[in-house]
Parts: sequence; structure tokens; C-alpha cells
Amino acid sequence: MDSLRFTSSPIVASVTNGGNDLWRSKHSIKNIYYPSSYPSKISQHQRKYQKNNYLRFQQPILNHNYKCILEGSTYQEGNEKYVAKVTSRSYFDSEPHASSPKNILHFVKEFLAAVFMFTSPYAMTTQTLGIISASLLAVEKLSDISPLFFIGVLQVAVPHLFMGIFVAGMNQLTDLEIDKINKPYLPLASGQISFTTGVIIAASCLTLSLLLGWVIGSWPLIWGLLLCCFLWIAYSINVPLLRWKGHPLLAAMCIFVTWTIVFPISSFLHLQTFVFKRPLTFPRSLIFSVTFMSLYSIGIALCKDIPDVEGDATFGIYSLSARFGQKRVFQICMTLFKMAFGVALLAGTTSPFVWTKIVTGLGHAILASILWYQAKSIDLKSKSSIAAFYFFTWKLLCAEYFLMPLVR
Repeated sequence: MDSLRFTSSPIVASVTNGGNDLWRSKHSIKNIYYPSSYPSKISQHQRKYQKNNYLRFQQPILNHNYKCILEGSTYQEGNEKYVAKVTSRSYFDSEPHASSPKNILHFVKEFLAAVFMFTSPYAMTTQTLGIISASLLAVEKLSDISPLFFIGVLQVAVPHLFMGIFVAGMNQLTDLEIDKINKPYLPLASGQISFTTGVIIAASCLTLSLLLGWVIGSWPLIWGLLLCCFLWIAYSINVPLLRWKGHPLLAAMCIFVTWTIVFPISSFLHLQTFVFKRPLTFPRSLIFSVTFMSLYSIGIALCKDIPDVEGDATFGIYSLSARFGQKRVFQICMTLFKMAFGVALLAGTTSPFVWTKIVTGLGHAILASILWYQAKSIDLKSKSSIAAFYFFTWKLLCAEYFLMPLVR
């Protein structure tokens, strides 16, 4: 009887074919079968096929698992038919190395992207533009645009940036279970960032914000940071007499005070009294800014809760949207937005400067038209449509911050 041995170093296995007998080696890898011998009656063509397979199996393993399967045999008056299949699978395909530099770099990128989303970038961008816009209200002549001015803007923007990250982080930490229903895409709710990591980021940013404010030594800045910190702790933290998020009027007041008083007034006073060393004044442009934000910020505060009715009601937070319905609250928001742009148009057209009338009048008319067009296409039955409109109101506010310093 002719014998053919399939060898794969360092494992050598042989099987004697006695009909359909197959056995599995104790030292094989993942259900590997090794046929060893064939019956004596075999054609020359089959011998050549076997020889080629034998040569193939002489190659080094190199972390590959080989599988040879004896699929079947038939015996018909001296004719025997054997079919052998050989497949290979790389070890790296099934067990990727998590510690490779490429995977580490990918992990770092994903973590940084999650941290970026944790900071609520849309709110941070709008906040920074609001501080720059309010700082420009203190500029009385072109010579005021100097290195001293830019340093003063940074002195306000950087501490408030850290404070804003603390506010966003604390809100997500205290609303973790609610966000799993309302906003499951947030990094904390989706599990991209652990609860401990979120606490570390929020606490570190709060410390840096207050420390920078104290080092700079500007009282308008310090009082602005402290007021912002108190308001948003009271808004988010769930302790007796606080958790103002659950009370519609108190929740709206937090957003109103932050965007109407803290950012515009504290930023202006910091530049006016601490940087430029000028006496305390309230120019026409600052009055317009405060009036506009009084209306617009309340509209944003009410619009914020419209897509979150389901999760808020589940956890006992009855916002105006949950109490009176999404449609009615949306109509109130639109009324407040229209009143804000009406004030802007009035302030622009009554300016003593012709260029102010043209630029601000045309600019506010365009923004109001875009707002009206977007409001027509919103679907109040669609949570994603309402959320998209809410984010749009922030974009519109960013555009408004470019027009505010022009009102003189």
C-alpha cells in the first residue's frame, strides 16, 4: 500500500484511511484534520495532485492555521475518489493586536473627539463670540484696537471657556439617565467617556476658571464667574431647594442671567474699567445688546426643552413644553425671537450714523427672514427636526454677535 504523509512542522499527524475513518489530533489547532494515507489504487494524476499538496504543506507555518478536510470517499470496483481542501487563515485576522501604534492612535483620536463633544462645542463657540462682541462695545475709537484690547479679551474668554466646560460637564453628569433617553448620542450617555473621567474634566475646569479669575484680579470678571458657577450648580445639582431645571421659571432665569447679564455686562465692564481704566458707563450699544438678549435668551431657554419632553416627564421634570404642549411653547419661542429682531431693526434704523442704519437694518432683516423660513419647515412631531431648529437658533445668535457692535 502506498502511503502519503501530510506534514506541517512542528506538528506531524498521520491518519490511516479505513473507509471513512477520521480522527482528530489532540495537538491540532482549532479542529484541524490531517489525512495521512490513501489506498494503493490511485491514478497518476491523483499522485501528482497529492505531491503538490505535500509540497504546499512543507512551507513554514508563520502563524497560519492550516485545515485539510477529507470530504468523502467512494469505492466502485477499484475506483476511489478523494477530495482534499486546504484553507489558511492568518492569526492577525482573528486576534488583532490592540497595542499596535495604529490602534493606539485611533483610540486617542476617538477619546479626544468624545472629550470635544463633552464640552458642548456649539455653546462654547457662541459664548466666546458673545464675549468678543461685548468687549467690542467698549471700543470708542480705532486706536482702542490694540494688544491691550486683545489681552483683555483673552482675560475674559479663557476663564469663561473653562467655566463653560464645567457647566456642560456637570449638566451631563447630573442628567446621565435622562440623556440616555433624550440625547443618547452624548459621550457620557453613550459610554464613550466614563463617569469618573467626566467628573475629573469638570472639576479641573472649574478649578482653572476660578484660579485664573483670581490671578487676573478683575472684579467684573470674578463676579461674573462666581455668578455663572452658582446659577448652573443650582440648575443641575439634585439637592433640596436646588435642581432648578425642574422649575420652568427658574430654569429660564439661569439662561437669561447668563446670556443677558454675565457675558455682555461683565465682559464690557472688564474692558471698560479694568483694561481701559475708564469710568463706568452704559452706552446705547450695551443697552441694545442687553435688551436683545433678554428676549432671545428666554426664547432659547424655552426652545431647549421642546425636544426633551419624553425624558423630562419620565424623571419628573415638567418643563413648559411638558405642561402646555410643544406646539404652544414653540409659538411662544417664535414670538420672542421676532420681538428680539424687531428691537434690533428699531435700534439700527434710529442710529444717527447712516452706515449703521444700512448695515444693521439689512443684516437683521436677512436674519429675521431666515428664521421665519426655518420655522415654516419644522415638524413638531419629529424630535430630530425640533433639535435641528434649536441648534439653528444658536447659529443665528452667532451671526447676530457680528452685528451687535455695529449698533451705535
